[in-house]
Amino acid sequence: MKKKKKLTLARRRAITGLLFISPWVIGFFTYYVRSLYQTVYMAFSDVTQAETGGFVSTLKGIDNFKYAFLVDADFNQILVTSVKDILIDVPLILFFSLFLAIILNGKFKGRTLFRALLFLPVIMGAGIIVNALDAAQQTMSVGLSATAGDMAVVKDSAMTQVLSAFVEFGIPMKLVTYLSQAVERIFTVVRASGVQTIIFIAALQSISSSLYEVAKIEGATTYETFWKITFPMVSPMILTNVVYTIVASFTNSEIIKKAEEMAFVSFEYGISSAMSLISTVVVCTILLLLGLFISKKVFYYN
Repeated sequence: MKKKKKLTLARRRAITGLLFISPWVIGFFTYYVRSLYQTVYMAFSDVTQAETGGFVSTLKGIDNFKYAFLVDADFNQILVTSVKDILIDVPLILFFSLFLAIILNGKFKGRTLFRALLFLPVIMGAGIIVNALDAAQQTMSVGLSATAGDMAVVKDSAMTQVLSAFVEFGIPMKLVTYLSQAVERIFTVVRASGVQTIIFIAALQSISSSLYEVAKIEGATTYETFWKITFPMVSPMILTNVVYTIVASFTNSEIIKKAEEMAFVSFEYGISSAMSLISTVVVCTILLLLGLFISKKVFYYN
């Protein structure tokens, strides 16, 4: 009798991974693929409501895309603003969440309570609390939106004086502008960092303590330990958090609100589908480029 071949460790891990993502794969092909096909079809069609109910679609080529880019007065600006907000928010959210995760991973009294409080911004993601945070952010933006070009107008602002000092020290104007925008969006960054921080905490807890013990015996400094052990070991989760943050940012962006307005206020379903498809392509392109770049720097420890 032939002996059955035993599965290798790599094959067992592959099967475990497939079983783990199988619910998502089933849901993707059952629900999402059909919706995606309908969105693509409607983006290239003139969609109107029938008197008897339902929709009537007539293919019209790329006219909906021409309207979005060439006719609509707000779409291009909203799209560029959404992409710019992502470029501002993603590095800040990653840095803040990793910094907070390192602190919360330490041993101190009340650590469990602070970890619970950390997730409150995620739980409080709706209703009056969001409105209050948005109002506070807008209030802060009034005093901090000045860049180097109009710093002379707002001399009394402490933050403006700090930014002005950065300019005098020879720091590039683009970096100064980025810092001012980062301060304006501090509420957004804190509110959007809950899930990422928890993911980083899980990654930090999976690092073997023996690695830190060896580093300590070898006389490595805290700085060297972070860059030689901590950062490489959590690098796979950096890629995960980048993907999550970009998708979450676009889900709550103004471009999605614009598409919803075209569909449910103006009843322009074809144009709304075109706008949604454009935003999806932009998100996928950003994810592909960042994924290719970050994946080359990711360290996998087996």
